[in-house]
Amino acid sequence: QLQLVESGGGLVQPGGSLRLSCAASGGTVDYYSIGWFRQAPGKEREGVSCIGGRDGAMYYADSVKGRFTVSMDNAQNAVYLQMNSLELEDTAAYYCAATTWYSCPSLHTSDFEAWGQGTQVTVSS
Repeated sequence: QLQLVESGGGLVQPGGSLRLSCAASGGTVDYYSIGWFRQAPGKEREGVSCIGGRDGAMYYADSVKGRFTVSMDNAQNAVYLQMNSLELEDTAAYYCAATTWYSCPSLHTSDFEAWGQGTQVTVSS
């Protein structure tokens, strides 16, 4: 069974950067599509990005396009989310999730099956 663990969250100033990691075990990440999601207090969980393990295609929500970059490292069996130019609105708990689809089906939570526990990102001045 695939297991995912997020790390790398923390407190950062507006305009700063963080890199989140999603470490996998029980499976190889390139057999899955891996998505990143976030949830702020009082708001629904929303899709941020996705990378396909088979085709390498990358997708981003409009709110983060041009600022965030998703990548996959097969040697580390991990997926990363590089977050630049962070804004107050980026404050949320961030989760990675996997689907057995080799290509990203969507940025909808219902299409993903295995979830990590989340890591908190707080953007504050």
